[in-house]
Amino acid sequence: MSNKERTITLEELPVERLEEFWSIHLPYLIDDGIIDDEEDIEYFSGEEYRGILREHTLREKDKQRFAYFIEGGERIGAVSYCIYESEDGKCFMLDFWVFDEFRGNGTGRRCFEALEAHTAAQGAVYYELNSTKPDSVRFWKSLGFIENGADEWDMPLYIKK
Repeated sequence: MSNKERTITLEELPVERLEEFWSIHLPYLIDDGIIDDEEDIEYFSGEEYRGILREHTLREKDKQRFAYFIEGGERIGAVSYCIYESEDGKCFMLDFWVFDEFRGNGTGRRCFEALEAHTAAQGAVYYELNSTKPDSVRFWKSLGFIENGADEWDMPLYIKK
């Protein structure tokens, strides 16, 4: 079966399974070169960061969600996002990655398309994210994202409406 014939779905994780997500999250951040110093490693593996996101999964509105991308019964990537229902329907992607062994064949594009379909049903109207790595920026721009200023930490923002 070709990639175009296979369907990618999302498996959302309940708060009780967040430790499972965290177990692959930090290695992804380090291996992909997103973080590389001890201070960042300590922060992203610590209770402050993880506790805030855990609390956000419990909110009535504007919940933080964690999910795996699934294809053919296999996990091929992961995403963390929040749809701001109380605002204007922005879906902010905190994390989005395709596992190494599935990269380079259009899987990232297909995962984003699956995310769009999944989140549209949850009220997402448009998408925003931070990105600094040149390869990632190229990928997001290929999907129609454009530059949209910077966040409070001066990290570049990209948006797709």
